Amino acid sequence: MRLILGDQLNPRHSWFDATSPAVVHVLMEIRQETDYVLHHAQKVLAIFAAMREFARQLKAAGHRVRYIAIDDPANRQSLTANLEALISHYGARALEYQAPDEWRLDAQLAAWAARQTIPCRMVDSEHFYTGRNAAAEIFAGRRQWLLEHFYRTLRRRHQVLLEASGEPVGGQWNYDSENRKPWPGSPPEPVDRRPLHDHSALWRAIQAAGVTTLGDPQAAALRWPLHRAEALAQLEAFITEALPHFGDFQDALSSRGWRLFHSLLSFALNTKMLHPREVVQAAEAAWREGQAPLAAVEGFIRQILGWREYVRGVYWANMPGYIEVNYFDHHRPLPGWFWTGQTRMACLASAIGQSLAQAYAHHIQRLMVIGNFALLAGLDPAQLHRWYLGIYIDAFEWVEAPNTLGMSQFADGGRMATKPYVSSAAYLDRMGDHCRGCPYDKKAKEGERACPFNLLYWDFFARHKDRLGRNPRLGLVYRNLERMDPVSLARWRAQAARMLDRIEAL
Repeated sequence: MRLILGDQLNPRHSWFDATSPAVVHVLMEIRQETDYVLHHAQKVLAIFAAMREFARQLKAAGHRVRYIAIDDPANRQSLTANLEALISHYGARALEYQAPDEWRLDAQLAAWAARQTIPCRMVDSEHFYTGRNAAAEIFAGRRQWLLEHFYRTLRRRHQVLLEASGEPVGGQWNYDSENRKPWPGSPPEPVDRRPLHDHSALWRAIQAAGVTTLGDPQAAALRWPLHRAEALAQLEAFITEALPHFGDFQDALSSRGWRLFHSLLSFALNTKMLHPREVVQAAEAAWREGQAPLAAVEGFIRQILGWREYVRGVYWANMPGYIEVNYFDHHRPLPGWFWTGQTRMACLASAIGQSLAQAYAHHIQRLMVIGNFALLAGLDPAQLHRWYLGIYIDAFEWVEAPNTLGMSQFADGGRMATKPYVSSAAYLDRMGDHCRGCPYDKKAKEGERACPFNLLYWDFFARHKDRLGRNPRLGLVYRNLERMDPVSLARWRAQAARMLDRIEAL
């Protein structure tokens, strides 16, 4: 018997090279997985629909498949309880499973397998460039795990964007400085070419099973890919229509475009419909064929080959304790508008509202709008981690936890980031257009109309001077803080405290 998890929908895995009547492939929809955090309705729908399509394709190819639906009367709603029942039912003599990407499932299956009387074997998922421990090996002996070192190592190892001499094409490893432009509204945001899917019947089954979700299900018009062919079409559309402009505007924010030039490939990648290698190769080929500029291609490849593999290495090197880190000792609960989007702050209302509607937000919305506010306001990082893990279509703990706790919230004390990623309204105004229609004043430092990002920015650094004051990347911040009039600073901080006391009304 072979177990296939919901994020292991890779039809090119070597398991499927040949068919055998002696092998049963098992997929299951279970409350254990829908309920460990509150998930977005589209996330549950998209994963279950893709699992069902994967099972259908395996059967069509001649494989034996046992699929346990969420409303199956025989469903015990537990991964291991279902496995035990199926082993007994089929008289299975051995079990294989692909390496889970989340620590909780890896630990659960390992502990369960150790108690079984039949052989249980874990095999590779055949998906990533690197193994779980690759980052720890690359960073051995280094105090800080800097992405750039990891990224260059993988570029060399896999011969990506390199000259024959081994040097980077164009003479630079990183073109990040060229990829920070606000979007003026042109070129236009690409048309969303993903096909529509009607999952209304599946949605009724999910609801009848008692699964609780958040966000808009859009069950009759869901656009996340069902299978590899749709994911490949999505990749082709991105390479042709969006990648040429991705670099320029990858850090832009706009009330006029919800995805701008981002690829929307993360769901297909993280469920393994696509392999990162083919995504990287498609992007590199676009540059070599003159279809996209080097800065755009390098920036995109850095997200896939660099950042995605890097955060996975950070995750496995630091689990299980990583999800409990709280360097700043922040414990403020998430305000209720995280579940409604009903805040007067225009940038936050847009980013959270979009997340609830689409189960997606691009990385600047996640990091520099939602995450920025959460860190400045001292929101509980564990609560924020669970919110991010549940709301986003592409969120699996291996990739979400380091992004949220390390990069966004600096809750790990700087194991990943060299400084906290926070900003005042000036950055948000420079990169986006939400400030123009916001009831708060982007320039005001005090008063009822003062932008919360401005007040909370200086309060955050004053509050955490003992922890951050000696950080070399924050020298300018603390020099400016020291030059401030103490009376004015005290007044601003007092207003920041009052603002946080009424955070639900912001």
